Amino acid sequence: MPRIIECVPNFSEGRSKEVIEAIASAIAQTEGCSVLDVDPGISTNRTVYTFVGNPVTVVEGALNAARAAYHLIDMRTHNGEHPRMGAMDVCPFIPVQDTTMEDCVQCAREFAERLAEELSVPVYLYGEAATEDKRKRLPDIRSGEYEGLINKLQDPLWKPDFGPVDFVPSWGATAVGARKFLIAYNINLLGTKEQAHRIALNVREQGRGKDQPGRLSDVQAIGWYMEEANMAQVSMNLTDYEKTPLHTAYEECAKDADELNLAVVGSQIVGVVPLQALLMVANYYMEKENLFILEEDQKLRLVINRLGLNSLGAFSPKERIIEYMIRGDEDGPLVSMDVKDFIMTVGSRSPSPGGGSVAALCASVGAALGAMVGFLTYGNRKFADLDPQTRKVIPPVYTAMKDLIPFIDADAGAFSEYMLAVKLPHKTEEDTQLREIAMQRGLLTAVQVPLCVARIVNSLWPHLTEIAKIGNINCKSDLQVGVRALETGVWGAYYNVKTNLKDIKDDAYREKTESEINEAVKTAQTGCADILKILDERE
Repeated sequence: MPRIIECVPNFSEGRSKEVIEAIASAIAQTEGCSVLDVDPGISTNRTVYTFVGNPVTVVEGALNAARAAYHLIDMRTHNGEHPRMGAMDVCPFIPVQDTTMEDCVQCAREFAERLAEELSVPVYLYGEAATEDKRKRLPDIRSGEYEGLINKLQDPLWKPDFGPVDFVPSWGATAVGARKFLIAYNINLLGTKEQAHRIALNVREQGRGKDQPGRLSDVQAIGWYMEEANMAQVSMNLTDYEKTPLHTAYEECAKDADELNLAVVGSQIVGVVPLQALLMVANYYMEKENLFILEEDQKLRLVINRLGLNSLGAFSPKERIIEYMIRGDEDGPLVSMDVKDFIMTVGSRSPSPGGGSVAALCASVGAALGAMVGFLTYGNRKFADLDPQTRKVIPPVYTAMKDLIPFIDADAGAFSEYMLAVKLPHKTEEDTQLREIAMQRGLLTAVQVPLCVARIVNSLWPHLTEIAKIGNINCKSDLQVGVRALETGVWGAYYNVKTNLKDIKDDAYREKTESEINEAVKTAQTGCADILKILDERE
């Protein structure tokens, strides 16, 4: 998987289309960077850019954006609702895929140093990149805002981490950091700025001060008024959405609004959002309202409806959820084939797709049959008393069915990776060493893919056992075929692991994996046999 870091620079300009587009273009033209979202605000006079790249290119993209802003934004004429202290007000780096927080800290410090050196501007480090505890919180660094910078820069306690202590009137100062994924989330109110800020003080972690903390942890909030929408907003930064999820923030603000006799008219996510954050909201309302929803797109529709995310503009999951934007939603070439073409491709003279892909397909189809039996039991008036049980066992089987599908292509991809390594040149000693490293990596991938298939399948036996006990008896043969297909999938995984494991040189890994796959086959045999026995005994 490619290494991906997200960068979300905020610039103090939200009204000039030319400036906004120039900064976006500077990022987009950086090789290796992809702009995911540009979100300007008129009242805030601020634009949030979201782009991704690897640890090297993401720093270059941020620098190119800063260079453009340096010539286009003059803080001496800036005003807006949002707190700010600089033209490039804040620039955080966030780990997304195959990267760590330490990677982001390194990016932040490299960027901060280069920004300060090239543009001769003050730069502070915050979040995980901070060098002092008192500088970890962005509000503390930004305290006093642009107008207070002249005095702040003269205070030895607030000397910038990089750059001059001199005040740069056109720029101000920049905060650069590394952090977890932050969700900028606003609740829309038909009320005043003062009423919105009153609610913000109630919910934000800082509250009204040390003696009057707010109700929600890891939440920063203020109230403001949006002239362009003729409504107030409680504007929040959820700095840890796992501790304070979106629905918690929404419900708490709605409760306070109700006490003030104010109407809540939806909410707004600024920038992009992790899929997990929205699925947490879906799970909350599904449980609260006793709903049974399996499909991801339907869960997202529920979230959009309950939070009113379309209130200020269409919320498109494909354009706002970071995982969708990075990976896209296209299936692999094998999965995209029709059944006949897949069979003909397997039956051709090519060694790939082979047994591993077929094993993954068998496992996925087996899980599909299990899900089918569950669905043909759930919602049937004849089995209405079983609905609570079927609602528990269908989701994991249905999820496994979908999770197994990508492994059909992954197995073929693993084979291709290994064969490419085999074909690498090996005339010199250095070439030989690099080829051997690549071959070992290819073999590890070729082992991990079927091993994952076996793990997913073996997680299903308890759920399928329950379905076998209570499922629609008219579907008996379907479940019998299903569990046999699942067992076959594990056997296929076993043979593929064994084939590739013998050439792996890491003795400890080889012994551990061989033990795991041997145990996996026994688990599959036992699980399948137990379910078949239950089904044989049912009339």
